[in-house]
Amino acid sequence: MTRPALPPRPLRIGLTGGIGSGKSTVAGLLVRLGATLVDADVISRASTAAGGAAIEPIRQAFGDALIGPDGALDRDRMRQLVFQDPSARQRLEAIVHPIVRADIENRCAAAPTDCVVLDIPLLVESATWRDRIHTLWVVDCLPDTQIRRVMQRNGWPREQVLAVLAAQASRAQRLAVANTVIDNDQATLEQLETQVRHAYAQTRRQFGL
Repeated sequence: MTRPALPPRPLRIGLTGGIGSGKSTVAGLLVRLGATLVDADVISRASTAAGGAAIEPIRQAFGDALIGPDGALDRDRMRQLVFQDPSARQRLEAIVHPIVRADIENRCAAAPTDCVVLDIPLLVESATWRDRIHTLWVVDCLPDTQIRRVMQRNGWPREQVLAVLAAQASRAQRLAVANTVIDNDQATLEQLETQVRHAYAQTRRQFGL
């Protein structure tokens, strides 16, 4: 299959990493270096908020019970439904993903800088997303580090963190497709910032910026 042609500019850095890896911190550092951030999670949540573009299609596909009193997607009910019926996730994604993709394309086209960072949690799991970026960055750390960070940050029990990890791409899968790896296992913030600055400069040189 022929890879879709990418727009020449802006440069698109796909940024991903497992839960607790520090992906959001790296995204913030890239913004400080002058990149424009496009966060797929933020766009997705906006589409399922009250008045969002996905609400009426979700209502038609799943019924009024999945829409909360505030007019937004009832995330707790949807999680329960997906747990009971895995096909529900596919139906939900078939509604939300095209909306998110279109919004991302619009934001890339309107970006005020020559580099856009696409923060996409499921980037490795989705070939569709990978076909729309120039290079893929992975924020990496050991699974034990992820578990400890998420337990401390979210107050989740270990079993809940393990369940999330099991639903994501493995560390090995992410590293296998990474063009750039940011090691955030034991790095201090200063060390992480140095890594990101050097990697960003190298990426820009690679693509002639």
